[in-house]
Amino acid sequence: MYGDRARSVLEALLEKYADDGVVNIEKTRILTVLPFTGFGTPVEIIRSFGGLEKYQQAVSELEQALYCA
Repeated sequence: MYGDRARSVLEALLEKYADDGVVNIEKTRILTVLPFTGFGTPVEIIRSFGGLEKYQQAVSELEQALYCA
């Protein structure tokens, strides 16, 4: 469903969630810190999801999966 960069970003978000909690991964400014800067600029990262709406949807789905587990 997602390309390599998008999957890597989701994995990194999952790690951040484990460290910082869900509030911080919801904010797009998280894309401006390590390890996300290694994936490109925030705009490039969001484009890898197909746009801001799809990025936000992916983060929301990740959160829902975490709550179901």
